[in-house]
Amino acid sequence: MNYAAPWWLPGGNLQTIWPALYARRGIGPPPQYRRERWDAPDGDFVDVDWLEHDAAPQVPRRALLVLFHGLEGSSRSHYAEAFADFAREHGLAYAVPHFRGCSGELNRGPRAYHSGDYEEIGWLLARARARHDGPLLAVGISLGGNALMRWAAEAGAQAGLLANAVAAVCSPLDLAAGGQAIGRGFNRLVYTTMFLRSMKPKALQKLAQHPGLFDHERLMAARDLYQFDDVFTAPLHGFQGADDYYARASAKPHLHRVRIPALALNARNDPFVPAASLPGRAGVGDFVTLWQPREGGHVGFPDGHLPGHVRRMPAEVGAWLLNAAGC
Repeated sequence: MNYAAPWWLPGGNLQTIWPALYARRGIGPPPQYRRERWDAPDGDFVDVDWLEHDAAPQVPRRALLVLFHGLEGSSRSHYAEAFADFAREHGLAYAVPHFRGCSGELNRGPRAYHSGDYEEIGWLLARARARHDGPLLAVGISLGGNALMRWAAEAGAQAGLLANAVAAVCSPLDLAAGGQAIGRGFNRLVYTTMFLRSMKPKALQKLAQHPGLFDHERLMAARDLYQFDDVFTAPLHGFQGADDYYARASAKPHLHRVRIPALALNARNDPFVPAASLPGRAGVGDFVTLWQPREGGHVGFPDGHLPGHVRRMPAEVGAWLLNAAGC
């Protein structure tokens, strides 16, 4: 991807914030979704939104694009609607599974979601594959991309039974480096505050649902994502604190194990993902393609040729997935 940001949006922060708040997400009207509730293997549920033109239970011989959203994202996130517009334009089936607690309703179990949740990714893809006869493409945004790549690495050659090609967009593949970056300076003031504003109330709802699940006082004292993950995310999902979580959940050390076509797109000015932490060609093996343009921000990539739009990134990533899958 040879990307250059518009001159009027200099720097990674503006290229991140403006598209999320102000950019038009597609050419057509906002996508209309049909929601399904899938029963999870652990007795919980996951809500999946399907692009309305895909209401039929099965769509043979047409590619299905599955999007895994980022931290506190949903099918209404700017990138999810931009990919929905791409899917509609190219006649693709399109689905957005919501991670636990992100669909607008608190999930039942004593857990939430996390960056290395490859088992969740696996059963969601298996469920999608079971109802779709054509090629299946998967894209993960930020947290969702790390989890998707983590799944592809764990599944190895078996991943091809479920997905034909995968892509991770602006994913912190080195979680420790990403955690440090978002916990400093402007990032801590703006992005960390934004995330904690929704994450803490959800955690408190979870504590009310399952008393004693974690330490209430430590949660309320958390001032960055590392502290939040240390008291909430890590122990709820079987990790021994935030350091253990970041080390075991990061996809970067496992990219050489991926055995299906995979794309990792990261802007080198992403405020969440330090350029020094990005994978190099030697460490990813033969199946992973790296796109690391100089600009773009975090899931930004506003299109300078279509002022007000964010179609450039979904169009190029979508085209790569279709080509990699032979569609």
